[in-house]
Amino acid sequence: MDLLERFGGNLLRIRQARRLSQESLAERAGIHRTQISLFETGQRQPLLETVIRLAGALEVPLSTLLEGIGFKPGPGGGEIVVADPPELPRLRS
Repeated sequence: MDLLERFGGNLLRIRQARRLSQESLAERAGIHRTQISLFETGQRQPLLETVIRLAGALEVPLSTLLEGIGFKPGPGGGEIVVADPPELPRLRS
């Protein structure tokens, strides 16, 4: 899993937990709905201003959208570290 996939997964999970459609989130954040789709699928990297708008529209701290994404300093400039998201509990049928 890469950085954009993890950010997109976080965005999708939070949006669904808030029971918001992509369209309603886009309207609240002041961005186009197709941007939400591109972010959630890891196809586009958002600008910092957009991340701030999304966090505000979702009423979560910025750190919630960036959960599982970090930086490990080291030789050559270090590296971005992306943790896999925790598995969601399975529903019994």
